[in-house]
Amino acid sequence: MSNHGIELGEIELPAYGEAAVQPTLSAQEYEARMEALRVCAESDQIDVVIVYADREHSANLAFLTGFDPRFEEALLIVANGRRPILLVGNEGWDYTQISPLDLDVQLYQPFSLLGQDRTRSRGLSEILRSSGVGKGTRVGVVDWKYFGAAAGPGGGADGDADLWINAPAYLIDSLRQLSGAPVVNVTRWLMDAQDGLRAVNTVDQLACFEFAATCISNAMRRALRALQPGVSEIEVMRAAQHPGLPNSMHPIIISGPRTGLALASPSMRVMQLGDPVSCAMGVWGALNARAGFLVHDASELPAAIQDYLDRLVKPYFAAIAEWYSTVGIGVTGAEMYALIQRHLGDSFFGVGLNPGHLIHLDEWVHSPIFAGSSQVLRAGMALQVDVIPATHSPYFTTNIEDGIGLADAAMRQTFAARWPAAWARIQARRRFMEDVLGIRLKPEVLPFSNLSAHLTPYLLSPHLALRKSE
Repeated sequence: MSNHGIELGEIELPAYGEAAVQPTLSAQEYEARMEALRVCAESDQIDVVIVYADREHSANLAFLTGFDPRFEEALLIVANGRRPILLVGNEGWDYTQISPLDLDVQLYQPFSLLGQDRTRSRGLSEILRSSGVGKGTRVGVVDWKYFGAAAGPGGGADGDADLWINAPAYLIDSLRQLSGAPVVNVTRWLMDAQDGLRAVNTVDQLACFEFAATCISNAMRRALRALQPGVSEIEVMRAAQHPGLPNSMHPIIISGPRTGLALASPSMRVMQLGDPVSCAMGVWGALNARAGFLVHDASELPAAIQDYLDRLVKPYFAAIAEWYSTVGIGVTGAEMYALIQRHLGDSFFGVGLNPGHLIHLDEWVHSPIFAGSSQVLRAGMALQVDVIPATHSPYFTTNIEDGIGLADAAMRQTFAARWPAAWARIQARRRFMEDVLGIRLKPEVLPFSNLSAHLTPYLLSPHLALRKSE
């Protein structure tokens, strides 16, 4: 059987260290984002933009304002020529100070939790009317998803997909009644994989993502080292020492039969020798995932899958290595998709989702990587390598998920000057990937994770990892 140019060897993962400096975004950056939103509205002839958010779907509002609702919902109203209004519930009021913008913060108590006081705020229709919504007003809503052909391959055949909105009916009904006109979904302004405002990041935003990736990949590294027979999934989670940054996903540590649940949270199940294990953790701007078997070597696997390394892991790592070597500014989504198909297109591997996507405050913004995609990867994009075999067989899976940024020469120079410690970590990761793992990277590729491309298929042998052999 071909080794796919991949071998298992003794590899010491460097200790890149913790991040001691947390990058921040300036008020000017948020003001520029808000101005860009207004430009989109003017271009599409929208008079009032409504940005809706709740705890699970807060990325677009947080991107625009720096504020994310914690227990409640929130609403941003941006009207032509008017100061932006931010509606929050009782418990969001003090937290709005986190935004550096000059916002007109107003209390809307129906956003508050049940049983709390709701006597001190105006009605929704009155608020909307005073903010500029009236007869003939053209209203666009940003929520967290959009539909139709622009949403991706397959799109949607429905001609009215622009009218599909993922915000509460009472809000959309009020907007329609006040305006007497259709309310349209304009979420694409922020989330389109090619031209969305969140598709391309500034240097400072990329630095924030690198900070997040450093923190959460170190937590994942601690979790992987804590995997042992006789230890519960929750004990492994404790050992990870999650950094406490806002989550972009529910942490996953699952073992044995529970791996069939795919997305389950850790439990008190005690792991056993030979178990399949899957781990994933994500915070705003970064996610790491790994999977394998709780064994020292192939001899501890069931007899039927003792070729796990050759059958699944080596071709998978060959695909990931080529992904890393190919990704770069000017590469099309179709090229990225095709290379994964060359390696893992066989039905055995069961790769069904896009082999890579944009990452931001939410784990998955959108993906330019799909069959036939003419969308081009651009400087400033933050991407997640995310290729997950789903064999639905005793071979289980293997997995590398880590984040990168793409930065042209000017961005790299600025990054190095503004965030030297982060830049030093990036360069150290590049050296490890190239000199030890044999993965050549284009200059614009900035690995953010302290686990970048490091894969240990036998989880009880963390010193044994994959590398290119040629």
